[in-house]
Amino acid sequence: MPRTSQKPHRIAFGDRVRALRTDRGLSQEKLAELSGLHRTYVSSVERGERNIALDNIHELADALDVPVTELFEIRP
Repeated sequence: MPRTSQKPHRIAFGDRVRALRTDRGLSQEKLAELSGLHRTYVSSVERGERNIALDNIHELADALDVPVTELFEIRP
């Protein structure tokens, strides 16, 4: 799915997850392992393809060791 046809808030959220993950030196595989999610799911979240569930948002925040609110701090 082209990023241009996706919802901007999903893209921004995915970009934020990716930024936090890379800032911590984690691969998608490692983030998936730490969060209990599948690597392809993490990848699709980062690409803005998923309407991510609240439970999974909490799993990612815990795995990244950040408050949930930090996942929504969209930066330019």
